[in-house]
Amino acid sequence: MSPTNELISYLENHPDAQIVMDTNYRILAANAAYRRHYADGRDVVGQTCYAVSHGYSRPCDECGESCPLAASRANGEPHRVLHLHHTPRGEEHVDVELTPIIGASGQVEYFVERMLTVREASSLPAAKGLVGKSPAFSRMLELVRRVAPADTTALLLGESGTGKELVAQAIHQLSGRENGPFVVVECSGLTETLFESELFGYEKGAFTGANQRKTGLVEAAAGGTLFLDEVGDIPLSLQVKLLRLLESGTFRRVGGVETLRADFRLIAATHRDLKAMVERGSFRSDLYYRLSVFPIHLPALRDRREDVVLLAETLLNRLAPGRAYTLSAGARARLQAYDFPGNIRELRNILERAMLMADGDTLLPEHLPPELAAETNMDIADGDMIVPLETAELRYLQWALAHHDGDRKSLAARLGISERTLYRKLAT
Repeated sequence: MSPTNELISYLENHPDAQIVMDTNYRILAANAAYRRHYADGRDVVGQTCYAVSHGYSRPCDECGESCPLAASRANGEPHRVLHLHHTPRGEEHVDVELTPIIGASGQVEYFVERMLTVREASSLPAAKGLVGKSPAFSRMLELVRRVAPADTTALLLGESGTGKELVAQAIHQLSGRENGPFVVVECSGLTETLFESELFGYEKGAFTGANQRKTGLVEAAAGGTLFLDEVGDIPLSLQVKLLRLLESGTFRRVGGVETLRADFRLIAATHRDLKAMVERGSFRSDLYYRLSVFPIHLPALRDRREDVVLLAETLLNRLAPGRAYTLSAGARARLQAYDFPGNIRELRNILERAMLMADGDTLLPEHLPPELAAETNMDIADGDMIVPLETAELRYLQWALAHHDGDRKSLAARLGISERTLYRKLAT
């Protein structure tokens, strides 16, 4: 059977890249946008989607990756996933939406796959934006793309230094408010007086020294996004004021009587465990439920070890855009083996120091802090203690990744597993 001419004609002129596949992953048609953005002159008709997009010899779900076609074939429902695809520009994050098509038999006979290249994140060193390609990073990015178009409150959770403000900016850029302001509120250290005057502004004469009206950050964020950074640091006595703003959508300037309507999309972030704080009574439960509509966990750098060298190369380019610094194999091994308690912020500081220590353009192990040298030895067991096999395997793979002078694909080949299986095992 073949898809109807009407379907192919409709898709041909669609602005988004789309292909039609049968139930066996075989590409039956590709529209002009797909041929232009992804095919690079290749004739993809007749080939399998997993071979074209990933270079796999088997379907994605057999290579450690989610497969929308397999899922849709099982339940007849549309599916959406975020994948890394091979493209003419290199490996890119691609948002894949798959829709099953009912044929003349009354059964699902075809699938239409729509692909959108993610512009807010790169799997290669980039001058700005989010950078990464590990499974942990991809899971986070998929959640970012799902929540961004809505006005839903997003709560970013993760350790300090994981890039919460960059993620908040990405959500803002993907939203319908991207042309509006992105206003950051640093919640740490705000006293009650400062909290109200900073957030809500004040009228002339509201207090001593108020010589003119001041616009607050809530008002300044009108039409855009208000980002509350470290919202877990807001004292309990001030949390009710924030809750009142979120529940009523209105506020008054300090010293004012006029009720003003707030118009912003809220993104909050914290490194604290808000749920535990609620249980201890140091964070209001009603505010917690207001903020945690759509939580997104930002992985620690030690949980996305595959991204360390990519991030290092990105940061070197951003720190010294006019100079081509490179990492030696030994320096890469030390960086990949280190746990980075300070996450990406610590990596940035380490690289900035190394650049000052280096006389040439190559960063060597001796240019890195001495504490990194202790991380390169493989230590599978805890002293004389027996550890679970999964733990030993994970520690070995982390050691192998740190000491392999090549890319992840060649390491997976040497280990006798697929690249995605290697990613999955490292992410456990």
